[in-house]
Amino acid sequence: MNSRRSVYQRIAVALGTFGALVALAAGQAGAAKDAPKTVKDELLVQFKAGVARDRAHADVKNEGAAPADEIQQLRVKRIKVNPANIDKVKARLAKNPRVTYVEHNHLAERSSTPNDPSYGSQWHFPKIAAPQGWDISTGSSTVDIAIIDSGVDPYHPDLSGKLLPGWNFLNGTSDTHDVRGHGTAVAGCAAAKTNNGAGVAGVSWNSMIMPLVVLDANDYASYYNIAQAITYAVDHGVKVINISIGGSSSSSTLQNAVNYAWSKGALIFASAMNTGTSTPYYPAACTNVVAVAATTSADARAGFSNYGSWITLSAPGEAIYTTNNGGYYGTWSGTSFASPITAGLAALVWSVNPTLSNAQVIDLMKKNADDLGTTGFDQDFGHGRINVYKSLSAAKNAIAVADTTAPAVAITSPTGGATVKGTASVSVSASDNAGVTKVELMVDGKLFAADTTAPFSFSWDSATVADGSHTLSATAYDAAGNVGRSGEATVSVMNAQTPTNTTVPTVTTTTDTSAPDTKFTSPSNGVTVYNKATLSINAADNVGVTKIYLFIDGQLEATAIGTSSLTFTWNCRKATAGAHVITTKAYDAAGNVGTASITIYTY
Repeated sequence: MNSRRSVYQRIAVALGTFGALVALAAGQAGAAKDAPKTVKDELLVQFKAGVARDRAHADVKNEGAAPADEIQQLRVKRIKVNPANIDKVKARLAKNPRVTYVEHNHLAERSSTPNDPSYGSQWHFPKIAAPQGWDISTGSSTVDIAIIDSGVDPYHPDLSGKLLPGWNFLNGTSDTHDVRGHGTAVAGCAAAKTNNGAGVAGVSWNSMIMPLVVLDANDYASYYNIAQAITYAVDHGVKVINISIGGSSSSSTLQNAVNYAWSKGALIFASAMNTGTSTPYYPAACTNVVAVAATTSADARAGFSNYGSWITLSAPGEAIYTTNNGGYYGTWSGTSFASPITAGLAALVWSVNPTLSNAQVIDLMKKNADDLGTTGFDQDFGHGRINVYKSLSAAKNAIAVADTTAPAVAITSPTGGATVKGTASVSVSASDNAGVTKVELMVDGKLFAADTTAPFSFSWDSATVADGSHTLSATAYDAAGNVGRSGEATVSVMNAQTPTNTTVPTVTTTTDTSAPDTKFTSPSNGVTVYNKATLSINAADNVGVTKIYLFIDGQLEATAIGTSSLTFTWNCRKATAGAHVITTKAYDAAGNVGTASITIYTY
C-alpha cells in the first residue's frame, strides 16, 4: 500500500501544477513554479467604448481570428486564434487604436489538495467566536452567497433545499451538479444547514447558495469563465461571492469584473492559494477583493498558506470538517476553506445590518478581527483572524452613512485646443469614494457612448461631425446615484481640406428626432410574481440603440450598452410585498429617449 505522502504526490500530478502545489497532509510547501497556463487558442480583447460591434468584429476577423463570446457588461470579447499565431495577433491588436487591452485567457486552479476524509469536530467555530455570534444572528435567507467553483451537490442533506438556480459556464446549461467535490466542500463551510440535528454547521445558517460552475475536469478554470460568473452573480442580486480558485497571472478582465461587482455593492472573497509564498494570486490580489489566508488551531499561519502585503484577512483553513460530495462529510485543508468561512461572516454582517455598504462591511470585519502576529496589519494575517461575535456586535450598532459624494471627472485627452482628425482616442479620468459605475462621453452636449469599466476610454470617429470646433464633456455616476460632470474641452476637428477655387457644396443634414421604440416583452403588466422575476426589454430605433437602463421603483438596477435588448433577473424575495413600478429607458446616438413602464406585484 502506498504511503500517504505518495498519494498526495500522485494527486498533484493528476491535477497538473499551475503554480506550486502543496502536499497539505505532509505540510510541505511547493517549490518550483511552472509558467502560467493559458487557453492555447484564445485571447481576451476589450474594445473602447463607442466602437461599433461590426467594426470590432471586422478588426478581429482581419487578424485571422474569430469572435467566440462576449461579456457585454465588461465589453470583453473572447476570440479564437490559431495557436501558432497567437502572440503575433496579440501584438497587432494591442496596437489597434480601437482596443483598450488584449491579453491571454489565463487558467486558474482550485486552491487545495484534500486530506484523507475523516470525521472530527469543527474546531474553527469556537476559535472565531461563532457560537457567541450566532446568539446575535444566524443569517438571513435574503443574503445569498455565490460559490464560483466546481458546482454543489444538490442532494447533500446539509445543502439540499438551499440552492438557488445557478449556471454552468463550461457547457452553457443550468446543470450545477458537482463533479469534482471541491465546490460542495466550500459551500458547506459558508452556509451548510445548521441546527438540523445532523451533519455539520455553516457560518451563515440561513443564507441561500448560488452554484456557478467554472472548474473543468482537470481542476482548471479560465479567467474568462470566472469573470462571466462574477457578472452573472451580481446581475442576479448576489452580494457575497466566494472564489476558492486562483492563478499567478494578473488580468485586466478579472479586475474589470471585480470593479463591476464592487460598483454594484457586492463583496468578493478569494483564497490566497497554497504555495506557501508571497507570490500574488488572482483574483485574490485584485483591487477590491478580500484575499484570505489560512490559520491553524494554534492561530499560526498555515504553512501552505500564501502571505504578503496583498492579504486582507485570515481565517481557519486547516483540518476543516465540512460537506463532501455524495452526502458524506470529511476534513479538508487549504485557503479554499478559509475564504468561504470569511464570506459567511460577511453574509451574517449584512443579515444584522442590511443598510451597510460593501466598503463598510469589510471595514467592520477588519476592525473587529483578532490581531495576530505583528501588531496591526502584517503579511501573514492581514488585518487579523476573523471574529464573528465582535463583528456582529459592531454591525448591530453601525450606522450606514449615506454616500453624497459625487465622482470627480475630467477629460484628460485630447486637451482643450487640440486639433483632431480621423479616429480619436478620448480618455476620461473618474474617481469616487465608493466607486464609479459608469462614465458617459458627450459630444456637443449629446450622448456619444458610455463606458462601465476603468480605464474609461472612448474611440470617437471625428469624421462623423463637420470640421470646426466641437466640445467634449463627460458625466460620471456612482452606485448611490451621485453624478459628477467634467468641464468642456473644445477641440478643432480638421478632416476635409477644401481645394482652392472650388465651390463648397451645401450639405443638408437631417436631425434624428425619433426615439427608440421601447417595450417590455416579459413579464406582462399587472402580473404577480414570487421568488424571482425575469425582466426582458426590447428596443428598436431608426439608427441604433446605444444603451438601455432598467429601473425598479426608481432605482437603477441594470444597464445594457450597445445592444437593443436587456434581460435582468430580479430577486423578488428581497422586495416588500405589494406593487412595484418597473421602468426602462432606451437611448439612441442622438440622445433621443424611449421609455416604457409596467407595474408588477410581489407577495
